[in-house]
Amino acid sequence: MIVLIRHPPLAVAPGICYGRRDLALADPASAASVAQEARRRLGARAARVWTSPLLRCRAVADALGPNAVDARLIELDFGAWDGMAWDAIPRAALDAWAADPLGFAPPGGESGGALIARVAAFRAALPDGDHAVVAHGGPLKVLEALLRGRPVDLLAPSPPIGSVTVIG
Repeated sequence: MIVLIRHPPLAVAPGICYGRRDLALADPASAASVAQEARRRLGARAARVWTSPLLRCRAVADALGPNAVDARLIELDFGAWDGMAWDAIPRAALDAWAADPLGFAPPGGESGGALIARVAAFRAALPDGDHAVVAHGGPLKVLEALLRGRPVDLLAPSPPIGSVTVIG
């Protein structure tokens, strides 16, 4: 069994691109609530916990217990867009990204293909057994598709913030 956990809501204004910014949780107690739901879904299983290095994920992972930080689980690098309002990003750039999500990278950022490659490397190195993975929308969307044997659709919606998804 693998439990995919997306971090709780952040203390950030709506409409901001915040990829790798290390932002605080809107409600610090929400980490414990999400961790409690993940524990409930795991039942008696002793799962190994993996987490993105960003604090919003580590807060949940720490509430679950001992964990391993893995940089391959960090959110997509939005480069120069990180911290900008989505509506301030030039429309032509957003259209170019939507037209080629695998190959396009924001200025100074990372392409969708690079995101898939690093999440696939994490998946390939995952040992047998039960796991809990605390991460972000982009990496979790990719990891879920890989675990289910489906094609990765980078334009599909990400798992909801604060969600817990069980696979297997």
